[in-house]
Amino acid sequence: MSRLPAVLSGLALLAGQLPSMSADACTRLVYHGANDDVITARSMDWKVDVGTHLWIFPRGMARSGEAGPNSVKWTSRYGSVIATGYDISTTDGMNEAGLAANLLWLVESEYPHYDGKQPGMSIAIWTQYVLDNFATVKAAVDELGKESFVVVTDNIPGEERLGTLHLAISDASGDSAIFEYIKGKLVIHHGPQYPVMTNSPIFDEQLALNAYWKDIGGTTMLPGTNRSADRFARASFYVNAIPKSEDPVTALASVFSVIRNVSVPLGISTPDQPNISSTRWRTVADHKRKLYFFESAMTPNSFWVDLKAIDFTPSAKVRKLDLGPNQTKTYSGEVSGQFQDAPAFKFLGL
Repeated sequence: MSRLPAVLSGLALLAGQLPSMSADACTRLVYHGANDDVITARSMDWKVDVGTHLWIFPRGMARSGEAGPNSVKWTSRYGSVIATGYDISTTDGMNEAGLAANLLWLVESEYPHYDGKQPGMSIAIWTQYVLDNFATVKAAVDELGKESFVVVTDNIPGEERLGTLHLAISDASGDSAIFEYIKGKLVIHHGPQYPVMTNSPIFDEQLALNAYWKDIGGTTMLPGTNRSADRFARASFYVNAIPKSEDPVTALASVFSVIRNVSVPLGISTPDQPNISSTRWRTVADHKRKLYFFESAMTPNSFWVDLKAIDFTPSAKVRKLDLGPNQTKTYSGEVSGQFQDAPAFKFLGL
């Protein structure tokens, strides 16, 4: 009990330093388990139906950065299974090499000025660019660090606010990277020591806030609100505290339990922070076994896609798994055979 006054004093100071949360929220974490097991989980928190469906993209797809005449062009080297936002952007997914990518909100994001003369890329296809082109985090960091194109943002569908996002990636080796555009400059945090990402504040400040909670110790006290910094602290503690089971079923169950712990209950709202939002869905990517799990807050169970069972050859069709409005369609087990052939959606661009 002797530490309680100091802890409460620290909490008051910390609360005064936390930024106002004025954007929608999500959480991402990477688990490093026994036998080189690596599992990445994320939650998608949004105030309305984000219009998510799952898609299978084969290799060999011709892509455009969708940023006007000087858009970046490429042909996909890797096939992927992805989750969309509004069927105009890739917000999450894993490719056949076992690289996972997670796009989360960051209100502080400021992208470089784009005058149309430089190579450009819509933020809606940024995540897909990474999944299409890279097998490892290091390869992606090496290329994106060159800043050979400008990321261009636009308004969120139906809203008068720009999409302000940061990107996390992880691979089967356990490597991880966070990409943020702060004051027009790309900031990269690269290494397995960066397994957690939430939202505001910027990542450097999140690390400083989390150091405070590490000093207290997660078995003594952990912050319990739905604020971004609190979710960061809980995810950081629990992803390292859960047992490193050699049983993949147990490992997956443990990771699901952590991402559920940092989810925001359906229907919860914060009166003075109206844009903190309920968790709509969660994904879990098992890099070693190449399984991609999906769990909607509106259905009673999870299901998964086995990437090893998918034909990703260039002659294969684009396929879609319709999740219904608010992701209310119920699926169970392995669902790769339930995707239907569909024309590829068009990424939002200029």
